[in-house]
Amino acid sequence: MRLKTLVTFGFLSAATAMMMAQVVSSSNWPRENPPRPLAARPVTFPSYEIRKLANGLQVVLVSQNEQPVISVRMIIKAGAAQDPKNKFGVAMLTATLLDQGAGKRTAEQIADTIDFIGGVLGTGAGSDLSFVNAIVMKDSYEVALELMSDVVQRPTFSQEEIDRQRQQALSALKVSAEDPDSVAGQVIDRLIYGFHPYGLPGNGTAESLASLSRADFVEFHRSYFVPNNALIAVVGDIDPNEAIKGLEKYFGGWKPGTVPTANVTEPPDATKRVIVIDKKDAVQTEIRVGHIAIPRKHNDYEAIDQAVKILGGEGANRLQQVLRSQRQLTYGASADLDTFKMAGAVIAETDTQTSKTAEALRVVVDEFSRLQRERVYDEELRGAQDYMVGHFPLTIEVPDAIATQVLNQLFYELPVEDLPRYRERVMRVSPEEIQRVARWLIRPAQLSVVLVGNADAFVKDLKGIGFGDYERIPIEKVDLLSADFQRRTGAPAQK
Repeated sequence: MRLKTLVTFGFLSAATAMMMAQVVSSSNWPRENPPRPLAARPVTFPSYEIRKLANGLQVVLVSQNEQPVISVRMIIKAGAAQDPKNKFGVAMLTATLLDQGAGKRTAEQIADTIDFIGGVLGTGAGSDLSFVNAIVMKDSYEVALELMSDVVQRPTFSQEEIDRQRQQALSALKVSAEDPDSVAGQVIDRLIYGFHPYGLPGNGTAESLASLSRADFVEFHRSYFVPNNALIAVVGDIDPNEAIKGLEKYFGGWKPGTVPTANVTEPPDATKRVIVIDKKDAVQTEIRVGHIAIPRKHNDYEAIDQAVKILGGEGANRLQQVLRSQRQLTYGASADLDTFKMAGAVIAETDTQTSKTAEALRVVVDEFSRLQRERVYDEELRGAQDYMVGHFPLTIEVPDAIATQVLNQLFYELPVEDLPRYRERVMRVSPEEIQRVARWLIRPAQLSVVLVGNADAFVKDLKGIGFGDYERIPIEKVDLLSADFQRRTGAPAQK
């Protein structure tokens, strides 16, 4: 019986193959373009409340009753950009240490407590902010708040944990120093942002990490971890009044403080500069191309974001089409608009065979130029917009994602009421608007370029594509704190 079934299946497969062959011959299959997306469904953003505790802690409350889950996410408005001079890595390590001992609990006890209730507790830091978040079942809301209040307000910064986390950070630096992808990302950031904090090593350097003391972490925490410098969102299956009652209980006694005033170097203007990082054993080249852009709060953010998505983002991606589909130069290519509090950057990235480095670089630069000088096609703009609109509902499916969306709006001082109007904001951007912002922002002649690979195999080709003026640095001598990116033996890095 089983054999008969297999034979019958084989017959059907052959018949299917014959029909497919007819379809292929009559419709020129496969087709170049994907099918059109389905019509967008209405998206209802859950209702929310914004309150403030007496100590200045801004609170967002969102009731979402689809799951018996509660997300509590806090943002502290200080990250690597607030690292003290020559103390790179303070924000990152401070955030890492928050849940490694707080209040009367050790790191192990904190982990055991959150595990016992089936929850998740996380901490971290980025360029502009630090965060603490917890996701728990509804009946564990107060346990989460108790843990978070200790972690945020009363970290112990034990020397044992400092030494352990420092060693892990140093090990991570050693690994990233040999990774072409990581090195390319760090160098392009330094090229674009210069000695602005966004261009400096937020994860620290071997020298800075080794020099940090417990007093540095205590001082950073004392200066920035205050309620009037924080935002907190409670999202999930909980009544707003119950949520605020818990926050008052665990965070109402948190004392406000005076937050240090930011005093930072301005990013440099976009300038053409080519850095070649020589890694002798590399079998391919990492390519990064970009220049300075806009902060998140810029009025033209929506149009510029879509312009960059056409260049190399989801739903369009000219770079992918040319580099991979047409030229077979890479497996993947993209461009991103990075936007922070004070500045931003547009950065394209790809990798390619060493022998194809110059060709791939020329294509990337040409696509910047094409975006700057030519009107985009209606179809490719619609493709980017359809992707954005279709993806948005996925970003508000669960309480933690909703909390992130709301907090981002508040952190960047954007209207929270814009969130429910996301589709309308995206779809009203026109090709003419894309052309306007691209002509203003995109600077093909002032691109920063980073190439990480076996330099001997491709530098001879750079002159022929207009990039003959380059700086070549062995990967083991890269120094982000040096003006020329080179570490000299026996000499400390100079800023």
